[in-house]
Amino acid sequence: MIPRYSRSEMAQIWEPETRFRIWLRIEIYAAEAMAELGLIPKEAAEVAKKRGGFDIDRIDAIEREVKHDVIAFLTSVAEHVGPEARFLHAGLTSSDVLDTCFNVQLVQAADILIADLDALLEALRPRAYEHKDTITVGRSHGIHAEPTTFGLKLAVAYAEFARAKQRMVTAREEVATCAISGAVGTFAHVDPRVEAYVAKKLGLKPEPISTQVVPRDRHAAYFATLAVVASSVERLATEIRHLQRTEVLEAEEFFSAGQKGSSAMPHKRNPVLSENLTGLARIVRAYAMPAFEDVALWHERDISHSSVERMIGPDATVTLDFALHRLTGIIKNLVVYPERMRANMDRLGGLIHSQRVLLALTNAGVSREDAYRLVQRNAMKVWQEGKDFQEELLADPDVTRALSADVIRDQFDLGYHTKHVDDLFARVFG
Repeated sequence: MIPRYSRSEMAQIWEPETRFRIWLRIEIYAAEAMAELGLIPKEAAEVAKKRGGFDIDRIDAIEREVKHDVIAFLTSVAEHVGPEARFLHAGLTSSDVLDTCFNVQLVQAADILIADLDALLEALRPRAYEHKDTITVGRSHGIHAEPTTFGLKLAVAYAEFARAKQRMVTAREEVATCAISGAVGTFAHVDPRVEAYVAKKLGLKPEPISTQVVPRDRHAAYFATLAVVASSVERLATEIRHLQRTEVLEAEEFFSAGQKGSSAMPHKRNPVLSENLTGLARIVRAYAMPAFEDVALWHERDISHSSVERMIGPDATVTLDFALHRLTGIIKNLVVYPERMRANMDRLGGLIHSQRVLLALTNAGVSREDAYRLVQRNAMKVWQEGKDFQEELLADPDVTRALSADVIRDQFDLGYHTKHVDDLFARVFG
């Protein structure tokens, strides 16, 4: 987590101050529940709530001696609360505080990421409608295939990020659990009703059954979701990078006044934002694998997951938040060149209509094998000699024997390829 790729709202979730505030809330809520159940004096819970506080520098100093962050925290809190602090953390274990806090932070991060996805969807929708009928060539294997529209490209992205939002909602729900079950998760020293009380206060659900930790398959699913969303970011960023290539230049990132593209070549306008997103996506994806490996802890608990999560929690969420925000800006300001799209589409002399000609021949009674041979024979002249596809077909007696000149010309109608655009938009946008 570095400032260059961080936004403040997400970064604040992972600051020590935030973490210790959540720890304190957990301890106070647990004390309140115990007091209501008659397990500790009510006065103790009231004093803890009134005087509860901590000093980060003091926590750090104590931890250097005791080598235990939760004990250091509790010692600092006790210095603020006084004698009543002996009733805090009664029956709890460190994981009750750490895991519940981590899940609170992941839920807060998910809320920001869901809002990020909403903003991206709001950016994609109007741009898709703006270019709903902007004809461009579709490519397979990077090679011209058949006509599509730039609006459909953006509609595909919209549908993908709508799925991403739903995945984030599901991931948030799965990780929103609370465990206050004590050592090895048996509730031997803490009443299950304490867990239920704390969970409700924090907006979580009680973990149905834990060991001494919240099961890490939940977290694996969460970070896997972040990785999938990041991959969707990269897919769209890669599309923009290809479209901005000099030989293509059908769309490009906005280039602001005073911006410079190269320290050596003043003419350069590079897709640096999209390239940046490609790199950030790699980082977010890389954090999924350690989360998978955290699932297999020893017996009821070990802490091999702890060091991992202290890094991947902040880094993955902060990085994806930044990436989604950056992608939203790219889409809003994307410069689109319809004329260039049309010019590129015409470069292959009409070859993009080859399938229509193939189907017309087969409908006229020519076998598929012969029809394919006839179409490909003429297509290769266009590839190799720069001929015009329609003219070559009109001059081929084997083709004209099956198709009239008017029928051949009809196969080159661009509108044929866009007749279902409205239907597709209705599917995506409703």
